[in-house]
Amino acid sequence: MIPKKRLNILLADDGSQHAQSAVELLQSLPLPTASRIVVVRGFTSGQIPYLPEYEKSLERTKTQLESSGFKATTILEIGPPAEKILEIAAAKKSDLIVVGAKGLRATLGILLGGVAQQVVEYAACPVLVVRAPFQGLRRILLVTDGSSHSQSAVRYLARFPHPEDADIRVMHVLPPEEFPIMMEPYVGGWQTAYAAQIDDQAAKVREQQKKEGETLLARTSSLLARHGLSSTPVLLRGDAATEIIGYVADNQVDLIVAGSRGLSEFKGFWMGSVSRKLVHYAPCSVLIVKQIKKE
Repeated sequence: MIPKKRLNILLADDGSQHAQSAVELLQSLPLPTASRIVVVRGFTSGQIPYLPEYEKSLERTKTQLESSGFKATTILEIGPPAEKILEIAAAKKSDLIVVGAKGLRATLGILLGGVAQQVVEYAACPVLVVRAPFQGLRRILLVTDGSSHSQSAVRYLARFPHPEDADIRVMHVLPPEEFPIMMEPYVGGWQTAYAAQIDDQAAKVREQQKKEGETLLARTSSLLARHGLSSTPVLLRGDAATEIIGYVADNQVDLIVAGSRGLSEFKGFWMGSVSRKLVHYAPCSVLIVKQIKKE
């Protein structure tokens, strides 16, 4: 699917394996004509001796992108990398920031580098966090909870230039089951009848939640269909982040698309707990969509 509007993309490139995977992911996308990619690298005063190496690395990335027909420019500026990425993205009015999950100096064992973490938390536009190795975008998972942020993610995916043969799944996770607390029975007591009443009420709540989840998935799939995208609904129950990450691992998902916040998050937070967990712990790339206006 090729969107009509050109995209202004900022690619953060530190020469790491994850940054290279980000380049490969961009090369796989059917970007609109006249789209522009700005390749950015920030560096500190202690890294000045390495500037010639950084310039060559950026030029290699530019050449790689141009070999796929993209228009690319490079920016190498002194300053904290995350800060420079955010500043340049704001100045260039970027539609999307693409960043590798970890950099060259990432601590062994961590799943998300400090630069990527800061960028995804504070960027004003959607952020695509790419994990190596890149093996194509064969399966995309859109997660939704019906919040306005999730709806923004749906609209963004509808216009996102993903491969036409991508398998799109739409997931909603129902709340975990709540089991009633039972009191100890006593002679002549009424706990048995009371417990049966609680179980009946719980079953009705679960059934209502299921219906609402199915309706949400149907509505989301219908919206995607209006943009020519077919999708498969997936309804699960449990802890949202745990269920999503488990499904991703079991079904070889290449990209998760999610809103930055959900229904139950505090308004002062840039990112919700589920989105944050997905970025940190999902074994694939994650696209976090900040809330955008309806067109």
